[in-house]
Amino acid sequence: MTEHLIDPIPWLIVLPLAWAAATFLLGPRRGARLAIAGLGGQLLLALLLAAQLLTEGAQLHAVGGWDAPLGIELVADGLSVVMLLLTQSVTLSLAIYARAYFAQTGQGAAAIWFWPLTGFLLAGMNALLLSADLFNLYVTLELVSLAAVALVAAGGGRAQVTAALHYLLVSLAASGTYLVGVALIYGVYGSVSIATLTPLVQASTSPAIWLAAGLMALGLMAKSALFPFHFWLPPAHGGAPAPVSALLSALVVKAAFYLVLRLTLTVFAPLAEAGADLLGLLGAVAILWGSWQALRATHLKTLVAWSTVAQLGYLFLIFPLLAPDGLALQAGTMQAVAHGLAKAAMFTAVGVLVLSTGRDTLDGLAGVAGRVPLTLFAFALSGVTLMGLPPSGGFLAKWLLIDAALRQGKWGWAALVIIGGLLAAAYVFRVLRQAFLLAPETVRFHSVPRSLEWVAFGLAVASILLGLRGMELIRLLGIEFAP
Repeated sequence: MTEHLIDPIPWLIVLPLAWAAATFLLGPRRGARLAIAGLGGQLLLALLLAAQLLTEGAQLHAVGGWDAPLGIELVADGLSVVMLLLTQSVTLSLAIYARAYFAQTGQGAAAIWFWPLTGFLLAGMNALLLSADLFNLYVTLELVSLAAVALVAAGGGRAQVTAALHYLLVSLAASGTYLVGVALIYGVYGSVSIATLTPLVQASTSPAIWLAAGLMALGLMAKSALFPFHFWLPPAHGGAPAPVSALLSALVVKAAFYLVLRLTLTVFAPLAEAGADLLGLLGAVAILWGSWQALRATHLKTLVAWSTVAQLGYLFLIFPLLAPDGLALQAGTMQAVAHGLAKAAMFTAVGVLVLSTGRDTLDGLAGVAGRVPLTLFAFALSGVTLMGLPPSGGFLAKWLLIDAALRQGKWGWAALVIIGGLLAAAYVFRVLRQAFLLAPETVRFHSVPRSLEWVAFGLAVASILLGLRGMELIRLLGIEFAP
């Protein structure tokens, strides 16, 4: 790796830890400015890292100068950098939104804890995306999960605390299952380094490795809220404040999916075919069940939370379709990015709608189209991405997924993608139809800061423009780390 004046890799982990601690000391009012500045710096670091990959290839950083196995190595390749760019850009937008949102709703406990917890979550997320061994992946995933649980509970309401406890119990059980799998692998091969393990597992597999792979996959499926482990997600995402819901839905659930994909492409590649169809089947059921529940929901945030369950199903459809041509990998990554932008836009838009109407029900939306038209337009644009209509990033993702399925003669998966898009259209239009109805004369609307509307609109537009500029991300995906 070429020496640089600034190595972005360690700073992407150190910087959020630093401003998280500082925001705790400064308090929410002054801490918000510091957090936004820190996030702006992180986005610049991620862009710098992407530029380095395009010119020099994958990057490696040995922490403290100690190489593996004695030291900890951090690796940045195309897949990790795409996810890093998504993480920093979405969180920066949500931080700008959160500052105005908490000022509008009052500086309560949720506002006090939002900034430091978000910083710790981001440090864990960035470290997870850059980690190159199984145990560090466990540690960083735990940091992300614990920070996410605390964000859900920070409001202090009974429903929020209950949802956070369910989330915590599922997360701890899933983490324990994953860790047992790591211990089995270490017992067989004497290493947890992905680069070391990959050729060893390819050369020789044993019953212990099959058991370890199954346990680790089970834990990660629970953390990613894949059907039937999804039950904790709607209460947690639906009950949290809008900035927290957007952060969890857009980014946190992607962490476990990223690990499943990363391990499938490396350590467990020889075993992947055996479980690929099961992952695809669970993803298919998630699309149908999540969409059905969204169609039945009577509360806005619950509808959007069930939509997350459905849209996550698309991510797991790629596993039965993974092939050397890379189309399924491109589709899955594009779906993760498009969904992250669209779901952040949708939850922030819903936050504005709730503030404007004072209610979180679909029935309470009547007349809102004339009060916050920009926000409703943002919701509609994010819906376009979830439906997979051109020219959105969701369209590009679903087109690649359908192309991969048709090339392999798997027509059923292609049909499911189309059916899922139609179901998404049905629950999105439920909201839009209600918003254009006339409101009763007794209804009173509340004023909402324009900055909240513009953040939601900006995220929604980004999810659309991704479909026009997605090839740059696909180019990054071609950059792999070769130890």
